[in-house]
Amino acid sequence: MIDVRRLTVLRTVAEHGSFNRAAAALLLTPSAVSQQVAALERGLGTAVVERSTRGVRLTEAGRLLVDAATAISAELRHAEEQIGRLGAARHRLTLATFTSGGRHLLPGVLSRFAADHPDVELRILEREPEDSLPMVREGTADLALAYHFDGPLPVLPGDRSGLDWEPLMDDPLSVVLPEGHRLAGRDTLYLAELAEERWVMGCLKTEAFLRRHAAVAGFELRVAGSTTDYFFARSLVAAGVGVSLVPYVALDPVLPGTRTVPVTPPRPARHFGIARARRRPHPHADALARLLREAAQQQEQQEQQERPEQ
Repeated sequence: MIDVRRLTVLRTVAEHGSFNRAAAALLLTPSAVSQQVAALERGLGTAVVERSTRGVRLTEAGRLLVDAATAISAELRHAEEQIGRLGAARHRLTLATFTSGGRHLLPGVLSRFAADHPDVELRILEREPEDSLPMVREGTADLALAYHFDGPLPVLPGDRSGLDWEPLMDDPLSVVLPEGHRLAGRDTLYLAELAEERWVMGCLKTEAFLRRHAAVAGFELRVAGSTTDYFFARSLVAAGVGVSLVPYVALDPVLPGTRTVPVTPPRPARHFGIARARRRPHPHADALARLLREAAQQQEQQEQQERPEQ
């Protein structure tokens, strides 16, 4: 039988990359941490870490154990929360969401959810997908509203993440230009037509996507400004700092001094979805996910009617 405490030690070693740093986090001595890992290896009959002067690295067996340790920790936390709910007057539901998607979908959804489930205490956490998905996996969030750009899904069926991914809606990208720009009157634009422009970025992931596109198209991306807020990025466009690439849901409210031109099909897009833990059913999470699906369907229908007029 694998000792759960030793799994916790191994997981901490993996997080910190060394016995010394793991020992400090666990309030143990490095020798004690090393002994716990060695005992785990003896019990399994195989190495779980590779030791070197630069630190430690997990073996394949070690990675499997750390995945198991994460799942066990999440299950224990979930059980603890369920036990706490037994004597509580209100249930709790934690949703992690990224900013623009939450602003676009959540207000109406949360109002409906609160009316249907007055006994549930909602907690909303603003997190990007690289943080929100691990939170669901670890049990600190019940579900996540997240996104990914064109390419592989962030969660694959049956993978080792312990998560399920449910697609919600597409969020196509448009170019935002200063009102007097030479291309502002166009109906659509190829991104390569803007190869000589200076860009203002409203999100690090949008910048990473655009850099990949520029590399494929054979031009060098010139960045005049980087922000983490699409409205601020559009404000800089209005001021003449550069042009920007902005998702549809972040184009509201309309900003004077700018012109929005859709990218020529096939349009690049962000793809919204819901991430939930596979083995931790939560009836209130199911209810919230259903409302998110309905809201996303309504939004997509509305946006399909509006997009040709941009």
